[in-house]
Amino acid sequence: MLATLLVALVALIHIYILVLEMFFWDHPRGRRIFGLTPEFSAATRVLAANQGLYNGFLAAGLVWGLTQGAQGTPVKVFFLVCVVIAGLFGAATASRRILFVQALPAALALAALAI
Repeated sequence: MLATLLVALVALIHIYILVLEMFFWDHPRGRRIFGLTPEFSAATRVLAANQGLYNGFLAAGLVWGLTQGAQGTPVKVFFLVCVVIAGLFGAATASRRILFVQALPAALALAALAI
């Protein structure tokens, strides 16, 4: 039960990130959340939308795993590992905050699946 809730939380986080990156990157809310200037957000809008799409694929994989019940555990593990790796890379290259927003929840979900 806890594992299912944590996997669902990670999926929701990535759906939220998809919405922010694809639809609000170049809007005041997105600029505030990501700490961007209007010039930078306008210049990188297409790149951010691409990032958002990838986050959507992570969420879709997690939701797919959730719909499979216990048989979906390998799918959930695969996509959670992808999230952890992306979170570690993002923390190392973009913002340390990504470690706590993406990698930590996914690592907790992995731990819950292992129990």
